[in-house]
Amino acid sequence: MERSRDLPLIDVLVLQRAACERAGSALYARILDAMVDDVHADGPCAEILRPWADNAMADAIPLRFLAAVHALVLTGEAPALAAHYASAGGADSGDPMPAFLATVEAHRTRIEAAMDLGVQTNEVGRATSLFGGFHAVARRTGLPLRQLEVGASAGLLLHWDRYGYRAGGGALAWGPGDGLVFEDPWTADLPPVAADLVVAERRGCDQAPIDPTTDEGATRLRSFLWPDQVERRARLDAAIEVARRHRVVVDAMDAADWIEAQLAEPTPGLATVVHHSIVLQYLLRSSFVRLRAAIEEAGARATPDAPIHWLRMEPAGDVADVRMSSWPGRGSGHDEELLATTGYHGPPVTWLGGA
Repeated sequence: MERSRDLPLIDVLVLQRAACERAGSALYARILDAMVDDVHADGPCAEILRPWADNAMADAIPLRFLAAVHALVLTGEAPALAAHYASAGGADSGDPMPAFLATVEAHRTRIEAAMDLGVQTNEVGRATSLFGGFHAVARRTGLPLRQLEVGASAGLLLHWDRYGYRAGGGALAWGPGDGLVFEDPWTADLPPVAADLVVAERRGCDQAPIDPTTDEGATRLRSFLWPDQVERRARLDAAIEVARRHRVVVDAMDAADWIEAQLAEPTPGLATVVHHSIVLQYLLRSSFVRLRAAIEEAGARATPDAPIHWLRMEPAGDVADVRMSSWPGRGSGHDEELLATTGYHGPPVTWLGGA
């Protein structure tokens, strides 16, 4: 591995607890508090988590653990815990920890096996964060878009233009009005939209793609959501229905290998947009270096008829930044812009890219 030693496990659990509380999951905040106590007491959570302690932050180990338990709830194998999980028809009341610990004890082997599965929160709310970047490319280039998503998971964000967006009391109305519709995701200024945006090609890559059209795939995606956040669940379910109507290709490949192959030749007549959201923390440094080099090398060859854009939403403290690099730039070299800040799951989005 190329990562340096991570933060201590307890610190990672405390940070994840704060992140859950900040993002509105009171249930997971309480469960993580109790998990900290359990680790201090060498309880059942500690026994499963400690083998992963060296890379607990980089590999999002608390979220893997919580998702493994949530999957048991969603498949009906943990009825006592389901009583506390809104995602399974329960209510966020009382103390969930006795049922949580009993579930961990009863299903330890299953949970340990699930810890090998990386976090894949294919959060469709992030479509609102990337929306303004896609439209900026279409407005500036006048070309159809070629989407290339790194870390695409189930490919739900590749369908971003098949979702609806409504804001400002009718000032912005774009995309279908049925299915998944985002209402007022922007806090103030609205991103300008392109009158004739067209997505001509869309493709993604992931080390372990999920098929959202299968029951197993849908359950796995739902397990990564936080159980008391019913709005996120509703968005995911609506996006899964879109995915069942429109298939996309998500290749099982390393991010750097895939981008090098996809950008090997220019695509005249299309604006190529490489995009990702909350992905870079999961890449080895060597893979990220190659990924960035491949984009920059393709950018150096870019022309107005075959431009390259790198649109990414990645952590920046309590919020995420949405940035875009564009080749060729409006001067020499390339343009670099901070387009927006956003919540880690999408809304609220603060558009900064100008009107």
